[in-house]
Amino acid sequence: MGKPLIFEILEKPATSCIITLCSAIWFYIQKKNIGYTNVGLSYETAIEGQYWRIFTSAFSHISVVHLVFNMSALWSLGVVEQLGHLGLGIGFYLRYTLVLILVSGLLVLWTYHLLIQKFKLDHFRRVTAVGYSCVVFGWMTILAVKQPSSSLNLFGVLSLPISFAPFESLIFTSIIVPQASFIGHLSGIIVGYSIAWGLIHGMNNYWTVSLFGWLVLLLALSLKRTETLDLSFIEIEPIADSSLPSFGFLSGNGRTLQMNVIPNRGAELV
Repeated sequence: MGKPLIFEILEKPATSCIITLCSAIWFYIQKKNIGYTNVGLSYETAIEGQYWRIFTSAFSHISVVHLVFNMSALWSLGVVEQLGHLGLGIGFYLRYTLVLILVSGLLVLWTYHLLIQKFKLDHFRRVTAVGYSCVVFGWMTILAVKQPSSSLNLFGVLSLPISFAPFESLIFTSIIVPQASFIGHLSGIIVGYSIAWGLIHGMNNYWTVSLFGWLVLLLALSLKRTETLDLSFIEIEPIADSSLPSFGFLSGNGRTLQMNVIPNRGAELV
């Protein structure tokens, strides 16, 4: 018999918190009837300045099946938190989860830009990606490099050798789920290898907190400028260079969420 669930949760605190967060967001989205176009990541919304979608898209899911599949894989990959002796552990997991979300999202947008500008594939302007799979594929890849002898368990019935799991899963999901984002999943794999091979490194606590702080500021300004969230305590005024906003804090406590209604578009599950 395996360990009681409570002990596994205590051994994977960060993974458990992320799964809880994604589940809570899914329930909130369903309750409020928020569409994936309101939270997903697309090229069009990015060039409009809605940078916050890099994060909302990662933590949102289209259906309960989409949520369960991603969270099941993430739960299995939570073993990373227990591998401090390999240079991983909880701190590494939290720091590089932030990196995976940010860098894989930017890589997806850069790929869309390349396909649109160089290959004239305007379809990718409207493709909207949503889901946590970029991060799942990233951790799958990191674990494949750091501990190739381990396995990935899905739903407690399917076990894949972790050394082959990233590309097996990439091909499997692309065939079985036509809506699966090949670009998003591949981006997670690329960023995962970059972290595992040391091409992206140096994320200590100082740089993580600094990056997080700047991201919060950037996302708050993005929400304000796109009028997605009423942040009345922030005032943005143009200066000599209109591309560089100045901002200040005002009295007030506005926190009314105003979701932009965007026409229905093609969705990619990530």
